Amino acid sequence: MVNLFTSNQPSPYCQFNEDTVMLCDSNIQRMKLLLKDTATSSSSVSVESKTKLLCSIYLQLKSQEKADFLRHLVMNYGVNHSSVQKCARSFLSSQEQGESSRIKAEENLRSSLTPYYIGLFGHIGRLEGGVKFLVDLRKDVLYLLSMLEPNKSIAPNIKALNKTLRDLLSLWFSAGFMRLQRVTWDSSCDMLQKISEYEAVHPVRSWGDLKLRVGPYRRCYVFTHSSMPKEPIVVLHTALTTEISTSIQSIVNHAHLQLEEKLFQPLSKDVVEDPKNIHAAVFYSISSTQKGLQGIELGTQLIKQAVKDVLAEFPRISLFSTLSPVPGFRDWLLLELSKDERGALLSSFFLTDEEYTSLKDHLCKNNAVSVREQILEMLKSNQWLQDANLSELLKVPFMRLCAQYLYREKRRGYALNSVAHFHLRNGACIWRLNWLADKSPRGLTSSCGIMVNYRYFLEATEINSQRYIEKQHVEASEQFLHLLGLSHHKSSL
Repeated sequence: MVNLFTSNQPSPYCQFNEDTVMLCDSNIQRMKLLLKDTATSSSSVSVESKTKLLCSIYLQLKSQEKADFLRHLVMNYGVNHSSVQKCARSFLSSQEQGESSRIKAEENLRSSLTPYYIGLFGHIGRLEGGVKFLVDLRKDVLYLLSMLEPNKSIAPNIKALNKTLRDLLSLWFSAGFMRLQRVTWDSSCDMLQKISEYEAVHPVRSWGDLKLRVGPYRRCYVFTHSSMPKEPIVVLHTALTTEISTSIQSIVNHAHLQLEEKLFQPLSKDVVEDPKNIHAAVFYSISSTQKGLQGIELGTQLIKQAVKDVLAEFPRISLFSTLSPVPGFRDWLLLELSKDERGALLSSFFLTDEEYTSLKDHLCKNNAVSVREQILEMLKSNQWLQDANLSELLKVPFMRLCAQYLYREKRRGYALNSVAHFHLRNGACIWRLNWLADKSPRGLTSSCGIMVNYRYFLEATEINSQRYIEKQHVEASEQFLHLLGLSHHKSSL
């Protein structure tokens, strides 16, 4: 069967049947007619061919045309509200007509609440490449939602379409349907290329860099799905080390120096792993590759399965931790400093008196600009790192402020930082902050170079997760809490 959904070339199914689409002038008109046919046709063969054609045309649409089609879809093939009202009245009147009548009325009401486009998605899902098409369709829906003003009358309908697709894909992409796969240098070129392209946390610079990330003392795990077997859904990079890493430079930055010249040598001539040197598994990058699966949690399950795989290979490993960025910290810090127009909080909320005096002496010797303005400017340009003395003066206050950002800044009672929220929900604890752990431009711009270890104590993850989800409790180590001037009255670590 021809796969329509992985090629940018015109599909062989674009030979339009003159009875249905030959007389239409535009792609949207063609798709409207095909939608009507697939909704009313009782022939499975006819529905399949027309569904293929509809998908083929959609892939050729421009962005605005896709948005127009989605608007038409939700306005004409959503829930029939008149039918819902009729079935609701029937359900209420059935309460006195016996159990059989009540159950039948419930079934009718349930059916009336189902949007018509669910049937179309079912037809698409049965096609080769159809599940991938629906994943990409949801990506388009999310994009349309981001462009709509909340008060637009069609916004609730698009939100309902998004929820329907999310719920459907959540069933199809549940953990039981995912396959754990380890990627090595012997994996297919196509898979290796995608691993490189999809890396969202620490970009891969070269083939030599990639070889290191899938080679000795490293594990690269992916989730794949039977409907998208050559597509990594989630990617997890892991370093096998003697201790929990304190900087990303120690894991990835030396790849181009050491391995470029050995790129095409067999791995057997490279470093051989010694299990005696492996005491920790450090998860340093996890990336979801499909925007259409946003909000469908697969990363948690991938980490759990990766832990099982690592333990099966190295039973003596006792340390499981991440080395994670703190995205948004610098932006939060800039925003808080910009609110303090007169600098009144700089010497109280942000800095101790001693820290403020030291920074003022260092920055204002030959400069009339205020401490606050200079810090703001240096944060925006990352120039503070070029001054070793200034960097050392900023270490303690920046580490304290980063701890505050992770521990105290909330959204609806949970951690504001999305990475912190992910790992805390999984049952990890905030274990350690690492100064200048990522000195790349991305690391400095994101979090002033600070990275954090979220540590997974396997025996405590379930209770930690439960306490975070139910009581918004953030589990943290003594050394982390010390940055905030706090301490455990009873340490769980």
